[in-house]
Amino acid sequence: MAGAALEVVRAGALTTVQDLGRPGYAHLGVPRSGALDAGALGLANRLLGNPAGAAALETTLDGVGLRARVPVTVAVTGAPCAVRVSGRPAAWGAPVWLPAGAELEVGRAESGVRSYVAVRGGFAVPPVLGSRSTDLLSGLGPAVLVAGVVLPVGPAGADPVRGADVPRAPAPPGARAGLVLPLRPGPRADWFEPASLAALWRAEFRVSPASNRVGLRTEAGPRLVRGRGGELPSEGMVLGAVQVPPDGLPVVFLADHPVTGGYPVVGVVPPGPALDAAAQARPGVPVRFVRAR
Repeated sequence: MAGAALEVVRAGALTTVQDLGRPGYAHLGVPRSGALDAGALGLANRLLGNPAGAAALETTLDGVGLRARVPVTVAVTGAPCAVRVSGRPAAWGAPVWLPAGAELEVGRAESGVRSYVAVRGGFAVPPVLGSRSTDLLSGLGPAVLVAGVVLPVGPAGADPVRGADVPRAPAPPGARAGLVLPLRPGPRADWFEPASLAALWRAEFRVSPASNRVGLRTEAGPRLVRGRGGELPSEGMVLGAVQVPPDGLPVVFLADHPVTGGYPVVGVVPPGPALDAAAQARPGVPVRFVRAR
């Protein structure tokens, strides 16, 4: 629909435009970025008949408020939250119709951290290196949202799903259930004492409040002890790399991670549901590592 757009009424603590990111540019020093919970982004787009990589909004903890300039259909997934249209309750995890002038209020996350707000047609902000994602590390992509910004909407594709065809959204990890991350050891596991590595599989850490889009930081667990001195030259980093800084507490690299690093990587968490869950883990949630199968 020509001229379709949503205006930001309330920006929230940190709301950014995200799609599936811009992988393939690490050799140029460009991080991959993209939605931290790729599964939630994909679900929101499936609900609306969008391509899997259509751009949506990623909110942080306290949601976002938007006003429709023309009639549009939206969907909210990721962290469960209250959804209202012009003050009236609406569905979470399902297509929602917004008449022209209606205000969509995406509330505070009831569990998890990040909600995803997709619109039929996707947000059509200008792409940078083939992606519409905001990269907080490099500064590429659209700016972090503020009130008053108008977000253009692209042309609609397939019809939104209905009724029994609506896929079910998984719940983010809770404080009691904890977060279990499969870990493939290496490439620098040999930099650590064997006893320290053995203890890693029995240890329980906690998600640190210092976690962000760059990485999930841990606290309160046993320190991984190096078995050799010196430092590594900087080497390439991948999504899910578990780097161990001098304090010995693992850091799981997420979408805005740097493309190189000099601290040893004890292992890698494969992309998929586990990393999506890491993106939704709140500070204080227990974290354990298990050997990836």
